[in-house]
Amino acid sequence: MEKKRNKTLFLVEVAVFSALAYLLDLVSGLLSLKIWPQGGSISIAMIPIFLMSFRWGWKGGILSGFLLGLLQFILGFSQIYTLLQGIIDYGIAFSVVGLAGIFASQVKNSLANNHKKSWITYVVLGTFLGSALRYLAHVYSGIVFFGEYAPAGQPVAVYSFVYNGTYMLPSFIVSAIIVILIISAAPKKMI
Repeated sequence: MEKKRNKTLFLVEVAVFSALAYLLDLVSGLLSLKIWPQGGSISIAMIPIFLMSFRWGWKGGILSGFLLGLLQFILGFSQIYTLLQGIIDYGIAFSVVGLAGIFASQVKNSLANNHKKSWITYVVLGTFLGSALRYLAHVYSGIVFFGEYAPAGQPVAVYSFVYNGTYMLPSFIVSAIIVILIISAAPKKMI
């Protein structure tokens, strides 16, 4: 009975946190005033994915990230020019954010043992890993699909690294800070 209850709780939390991530991305996209013409925004949508990753491990994180990308596609909050570009920018990019969950056990153990510096370090490492992998997916997509937007004489790879870095670095920093604040305020048994 307990195993079935845990599976149900897992599925409910994945659904709720994926929907929350979508709503946060929607709000972030509206507030960014479309600064980035080929997509991207400083967003806090990764926060629910990170929380699921640290609570349920990489499986919960990847599933939540994948569902976020799927929601963006289905509900029309995506910029898809080709099927492969859509898969990379939405399916893969948001799914790999969930790999932050490889640090879930370290975060939980550090919290249980009241090692504040340790769990904060693992949260930052996890949010960095998830953000960096998402960034690399967007950079690859930018090189392959958006090279025509690079200024004349600028290498496409440099353009993609800089373009995607302008929103991914702030998104990582903001997400890491907010995830740390949420985890410090949550009861230990919640994570």
